[in-house]
Amino acid sequence: MTKVMIINGSPRKNFNTATLLKEAARGASDMGAETEFVNLYDLNYKGCMSCLVCKRKGNTTNGLCFYKDDLRPILEKCLNADAVIVGSPVYHSYPSGMFRSFLERFMFPAHTYMIDRENGGLKRVLDRTLPVGVIMTMNATQEQFKMHKYDIILDENESSLRAVFGYSETLYSFDTFQYTDYSKYDCDLFDADHKAKMKETQFPIDMRKAYEMGKKLATMKK
Repeated sequence: MTKVMIINGSPRKNFNTATLLKEAARGASDMGAETEFVNLYDLNYKGCMSCLVCKRKGNTTNGLCFYKDDLRPILEKCLNADAVIVGSPVYHSYPSGMFRSFLERFMFPAHTYMIDRENGGLKRVLDRTLPVGVIMTMNATQEQFKMHKYDIILDENESSLRAVFGYSETLYSFDTFQYTDYSKYDCDLFDADHKAKMKETQFPIDMRKAYEMGKKLATMKK
């Protein structure tokens, strides 16, 4: 059976990022895949510790991070899965720290410094394509996304994942509803009515896109 790992890099388990990831999981499940949902904030781990075991001559890590903590079993499941979908909110132009630490540990052991002289580029550790979907949610509008060059910053995640694992695609969810009750917070930068309207009109569209991402990635190995 196809296995799809769903990785939530948000501290919130039932808000924008998690909701879209759950829709992606539903899409994968509807295609017959087995899914596992992981909340990174439930785990105790760090980013890459630069032990460099994965780069030593003759190492047998096979793309799996050597450092042993709560994240390692999840990384092993991801490497053995048929697809991985990971999501994060955007905080001050970047994904969450937990998301970044996950990506460091996920990508670096499967990345090499060895030139592929036959095909160009660098050699890959994995002998197959591991499709990786990325879902990112943010307060920024699509116009602000471009204005602040978020596209340049955040698109690098997709580019790096594609280089290491063979395939990646990204869903950006803009102008998201941040608070359940805007009146309780010091926040006059945003129009609560506009945010509520976006949640009602745009977010369901993003949910559909997440669902389709799950369906697509769950069937790519076929």
